[in-house]
Amino acid sequence: MNKIKIKNFGPIKSGFQENDGWLDINKVTVFVGNQGSGKSTVAKLISTFVWIEKSLVRGDYDKKWFERKDTNRFKSQFLPYHRLGATDKNKDDTYLKTNSAIEYQGDAYHIKYENGAMSITEASNEIYQLPQVMYVPAERNFLTYIKDAGELRLSSALRDFNTEYDKAKNNLKNLFLPISNIEVEYNKQYDNLYLRGEDYKIEITDAASGFQSFVPLYLVSNFLAKSVKQGESKETMSSKEKLRFEKGVQEIWNNKNLTDEQRTFALSALSSKFNKSAFVNIVEEPEQNLFPSSQWQMLQSLLEFNNMNIDNKLIITTHSPYLINYLTLVVKAGELREKVKTDNQKNSLEQIVPLNTITNAENLSIYELDEDSGCIKSLETYEGLPSDENRLNIILDEGNELFAQLLEIQQQL
Repeated sequence: MNKIKIKNFGPIKSGFQENDGWLDINKVTVFVGNQGSGKSTVAKLISTFVWIEKSLVRGDYDKKWFERKDTNRFKSQFLPYHRLGATDKNKDDTYLKTNSAIEYQGDAYHIKYENGAMSITEASNEIYQLPQVMYVPAERNFLTYIKDAGELRLSSALRDFNTEYDKAKNNLKNLFLPISNIEVEYNKQYDNLYLRGEDYKIEITDAASGFQSFVPLYLVSNFLAKSVKQGESKETMSSKEKLRFEKGVQEIWNNKNLTDEQRTFALSALSSKFNKSAFVNIVEEPEQNLFPSSQWQMLQSLLEFNNMNIDNKLIITTHSPYLINYLTLVVKAGELREKVKTDNQKNSLEQIVPLNTITNAENLSIYELDEDSGCIKSLETYEGLPSDENRLNIILDEGNELFAQLLEIQQQL
């Protein structure tokens, strides 16, 4: 399992309080906390280090390129991609500090940034699934209003998301949303996206804010999850990738020391560096502008995409207590699926929680971040299920307690 350790970076001060500071990047990983607590900061660092590892495996850059101290490319190029660093040299960096320490343990590389320098060592694990990494920014609803995002000064992450959004729209065919069973249509000639119900058809710009946030998320997640299903990658290589691939193939065939079996294995390993076989979907606030029942339908769709491939990962930042409760449902359903004996029992379970969304407890990690202490802790569990004793539910309870105090005053009047 991939892991990350963070100290003294942005709002993260003391970091994770368990497991020697290592956060597990699980198949489903969720970060909850107040504004400014560092949820998105952690998610963006995960995105950054997963991408660095991928670029090393593919040969886009070598270790020395990253490790050069005189350039500090981690600070100057990679952190600004997610706006985690000052792009103006005359401004103070509010994220990266002199005592910042970040480590990432991946399947192929162990990457460490400390004392202003990066060090990289190869991991012993020979199994590495090349991922399609997608960071879905909270500002995604902005894209439904604009025709030509290329002319605007968008953040790098939002610009790259928009590129995949355009691809998803151009590949759109007979797609229905899981919310309200609304069909999505796209007019390529005029670059117009429509939502069609039973008796209406409207442009996405005229739709409710929840749809404007959900549609880009759903289209991109659906498109990428299906495009990187193992053995079915549809993405073509760039010209540089093609040249590197052809060179690698030629070197394998020219190596007279290889047996036919070794040659076949080497060609398979080389191909795996260029064919994406896992989808890492990192989503900021997927519940944005959605009614609770729609949040449940949205979560089911993301979990379904995540379950299309054993190596897929879903990483979420959220303020929604409903998502935590719904995750409890899919974990409980996972427990029951192992125990059901009849088709009727299985159908009853399917009616409550679709079986293609089920997540086992060992594949789920939920972390709570505290903006005051700058620390991270695991959400407590009860018999393997996410506990109700989390900050989101506690805040709901506080509202109920305040109302009870108002009632006491009323009785005194």
